[in-house]
Amino acid sequence: MSGNGATGPDAPAPSETRTADAPATGATAASPSGRDAGVPGAAEARALLAALPVKGSAPATGYDRVGDFGEAWLDVDGNGCSTRDDILARDLSDVVRRGACTVVSGTLDDPYTGTRIAFERGVDTSARVQIDHVVPLLDAWRTGAQRLTPEARERLANDPLNLVAVDGPTNQRKGAGNAATWLPPAKSYRCTYASRQVAVKAEYGLWVVPAERAALQRILARC
Repeated sequence: MSGNGATGPDAPAPSETRTADAPATGATAASPSGRDAGVPGAAEARALLAALPVKGSAPATGYDRVGDFGEAWLDVDGNGCSTRDDILARDLSDVVRRGACTVVSGTLDDPYTGTRIAFERGVDTSARVQIDHVVPLLDAWRTGAQRLTPEARERLANDPLNLVAVDGPTNQRKGAGNAATWLPPAKSYRCTYASRQVAVKAEYGLWVVPAERAALQRILARC
């Protein structure tokens, strides 16, 4: 899922501040605030995958992104910042903010493509970096999220474990695909990507479809 969060061009302002570089590589960060903090290792991910139910996809009838998962990029942790700005601040380096929250620029080392992207907030530029739902919300809906409470679905949509700042066009190509239909082009991130998907599905009591399970097993067996 994508969300560019842009409402208009952002001109530099005196209140903009620069923060120290944050870890932004495909490997699991040592800091608990890093992008891949909380992602299980391969052995744990294999065990979690083995415990996930295997079923077919439920119908998407009635699915509504806002109605079922809430407005995009809420402040679910109560820190005063939108989820999008929280994830940008976590995943970008050389971050410049306007005020306490709004990320206006930074550099993304994109885990999905292995490329470096300069982010600048604006109508024509924000979409270059999008926030991906690692388990897409439509896929979550079709694999058990229909049974969750509205509050749990809102948490799922804003859970940092399920969110990664990535190259916008690549995120658009992913769409709502699961591991059987789409994987990051950068093979170096596939172990982390698969582990992350499994961890999210386990956390929210979702299931996997047979082809998805087989794909995740193949990836994690090589990790």
